[in-house]
Amino acid sequence: MGQFTLINPLCGEAKKAERLHSILDASLKGYNYEEIITGEQFAKADLRNKKLLFSISLGESGVNLEYYHMLKQIRLRRDCLEGSTGGIIIDGNSELFTKSVSRELAFSANRAGCAFPGRPLVEGTRSLKNFNIQAQNLRMDNLGAYIVAGRQLVHNIIHFEKLCEKTPRILMIHASERKTSNSLSLWEMVKKHLSGCQIRELSLRNGKIQDCQGCPYETCKHYGDENKCFYGGPMVEEVYPAILECDALVMVCANYNDAVGANIAAFINRLTALFMVHKFYEKSLFGIVVSGYSGGDIVAQQLISALNMNKTFRLPGRFALLETANDPKAILHSEGAEQRAEKFAQVILENLKSDG
Repeated sequence: MGQFTLINPLCGEAKKAERLHSILDASLKGYNYEEIITGEQFAKADLRNKKLLFSISLGESGVNLEYYHMLKQIRLRRDCLEGSTGGIIIDGNSELFTKSVSRELAFSANRAGCAFPGRPLVEGTRSLKNFNIQAQNLRMDNLGAYIVAGRQLVHNIIHFEKLCEKTPRILMIHASERKTSNSLSLWEMVKKHLSGCQIRELSLRNGKIQDCQGCPYETCKHYGDENKCFYGGPMVEEVYPAILECDALVMVCANYNDAVGANIAAFINRLTALFMVHKFYEKSLFGIVVSGYSGGDIVAQQLISALNMNKTFRLPGRFALLETANDPKAILHSEGAEQRAEKFAQVILENLKSDG
């Protein structure tokens, strides 16, 4: 195996993959790597404890059949990416599908043991309008900004390492009612196994967090320079300092109609002002999601998209614990939940706590 493994599912229409190949040539220049292009090659490869770059050409349809052969194996072989670190470059011939395919891949690969650095996705839509801001900041055209982003992603994958502390500081954020919440009950199962950690809990209930109103960039940046937001309140007074102090963020989310709740969404949106000044590459993201029926994977993908892909929190392997429980406190009687909670706590400790 080389220093790097490029997982580049074969695109049936070679011409549509030309732009992606040019990005890869620039991103991987100077690196040794081997390339996997078929599901058969993927099945035979040992991809544990490796540095991985997934590159996918979607064309206009948003479908790459060879990629889906690989995705099936990732989902069925739940340890096939154990200990690996990955990133994603995805190129499409429309304005759609690049993000949805990417977060689905990140979620599935993460469940198979793959970690991702902050901002692990570089996506090129047909127009490349998604690079307008980056190109402006870099004073180059959008294609040039695309190339720079790919090169930076490869560097981040290569240099990704665990960041362990003697006494990790964990911030748990929720917006649930303790008397009835299955998600908070599950968190309590996990928390009792997190020995040697400093744990702080913040509730976003009762309208504490006003949602982002979309201030102009200059206004948001001005307040972010002072670790503030135009709208102030508990978000600035409590949440911002807690985010800056923590080593890991644990999002405890009930599934509301296959989405995070309104208060959690407002929290994520309001992080933008702080993010203007402070990046979170050295802070880990974990999630606990309880669904009444189904759809926990959709909520977990929202956390990946919003906080890992956009807000730069690092994503340790198997970052999320997903459970199903409907009636109040039903999780307490769910068979095996205690054991799964203890196992998840061990995942958190292995990624945060040093042996010293």
